[in-house]
Amino acid sequence: MTPFEAATIFAAGLAAGTINTIVGSGSLITFPTLLAFGYAPLDANVSNTVGLVPGSLSGAFGYRQELVGQRPRAIRLGMASGAGGLTGAVLLLAFPGAFAAIVPVLIAVALVLVAAGPRLSDALAAHRHAESDRSWLLALLFFGTAIYGGYFGAGMGIIMIALLTIFVPDDIQRLNGLKNVLAALINGVAGILFILVAPVHWAVAVLIAAGSIVGGQVGARVGRRLPAPALRLAIIGVGVVAEARLLLG
Repeated sequence: MTPFEAATIFAAGLAAGTINTIVGSGSLITFPTLLAFGYAPLDANVSNTVGLVPGSLSGAFGYRQELVGQRPRAIRLGMASGAGGLTGAVLLLAFPGAFAAIVPVLIAVALVLVAAGPRLSDALAAHRHAESDRSWLLALLFFGTAIYGGYFGAGMGIIMIALLTIFVPDDIQRLNGLKNVLAALINGVAGILFILVAPVHWAVAVLIAAGSIVGGQVGARVGRRLPAPALRLAIIGVGVVAEARLLLG
């Protein structure tokens, strides 16, 4: 690895950590960067996932004030997320190209849900209660989202925040903090499996980790200062760029 490659991978990790904490889709920066430097897709995917775990933890720590009082909610959704993340990681190792065709569809649907979130939330207000995060449907949807997250994960944060804003009556900043915790869990479970059995390139993973830790703190500082409409707009904006990149290759 040349100094230029190392610096570029570190910078990609920093950008990904920042974007993941605020929105999601950071893998659309790091993953193509690794492919551009000649890493095989499977190697790039697993090394990227392992590298982004510390960044997810950093972002979750940055949102620690917003997480106060959300432990029961995090535990309930965390069980579905952890199981899904492990399932997705197993599927990646068994079927490396299985999700390629549906990734743009998943992100497009999530963007529509984020954009329509306030109206959908108001429409569902009469049919939900303070403990709506206990919903079996929300747990099932998070399990499915986590499968995708353990498999590839670009846009996973957008899908999660869309689901949370629709199902859970709470401030979007608090839900974003919860999203970061669940993303850290999904990436962490998948990362552990990859460390045990997959071809992780440790130099790459360490560089992404170092960058994403810094990025997680930057993202938390920026994201926590954004008003709810601005945060929602940022999520949609990044998602549209991610969608364009996926569709245009």
